[in-house]
Amino acid sequence: MSALTLTLKSAPRQRVDLSPLSAAPELTPAEVAALQVWAGKRRYRIDELFEIEGEDTRNLVLRGDCRKFDYVGRDARDLSLTVAGSVGAYAGMGMRSGTLHVQGDADIFAACELRGGLVRIDGSAGDFVGAALPGDKRGMRGGIVLVKGDVGARCGDQLRRGIVLVEGDAGDWCGSRLIAGTVAVMGRVGKHPGYGLRRGTLLLWQRPESIPPTYGDCGVHTLGFLPLWFAGLRRLDSRFADPANAFDRVHRYGGDLAAVGRGEILIRAG
Repeated sequence: MSALTLTLKSAPRQRVDLSPLSAAPELTPAEVAALQVWAGKRRYRIDELFEIEGEDTRNLVLRGDCRKFDYVGRDARDLSLTVAGSVGAYAGMGMRSGTLHVQGDADIFAACELRGGLVRIDGSAGDFVGAALPGDKRGMRGGIVLVKGDVGARCGDQLRRGIVLVEGDAGDWCGSRLIAGTVAVMGRVGKHPGYGLRRGTLLLWQRPESIPPTYGDCGVHTLGFLPLWFAGLRRLDSRFADPANAFDRVHRYGGDLAAVGRGEILIRAG
């Protein structure tokens, strides 16, 4: 069966909550077409917004300018969803399994409170990638987020479990309040990396402008687990899967000593 393809008829004037589409694997194409979504005070059927082709509701493709569509893939299970372009806020929020592939950029809170699966963003993403929602105490709790471009501030804020991979640059407060898990950044990071980090790892390819004073310098080490960690990423279509970008020699800083202090910033050495 061919993937169920939804082609946008015209860009909406207001933002649209597209979270009802996450139920697609349990529905028929006709039932997907009849799903209702909200845009401001108005309610639309999916087939009012999109031209629909295909039959496989477990594999969805969104085509068109989707930058005003929020909550794409929210709480999805066993769904393969591709966005052929950019997408709005909260993409992949709370997703439990499956894949979300955004071929453009994503707005704020991408993959926030993710529980499982893979969220891949080929462009850049806004603030709070893999983070907790305002007022919540736990961010991403499983799965993998791969961003091939840059990310904004607070990437991985209150990350509880899982891996966030950034091939580009990251904004300020990267890995802030990390509870556990790993945030890895190949590009530059902004100010205050690892702020309030409790446990977990902030893995960096480039040295920040400054290391927070609440971190202890533990020296340079060869860590045997890192080759195994990189080997686990070989299945990804990413620079992280390239053995030329792997390493095991790092400069380690322990902290944040102003918090629990059992985490670490690891910076590629040599």
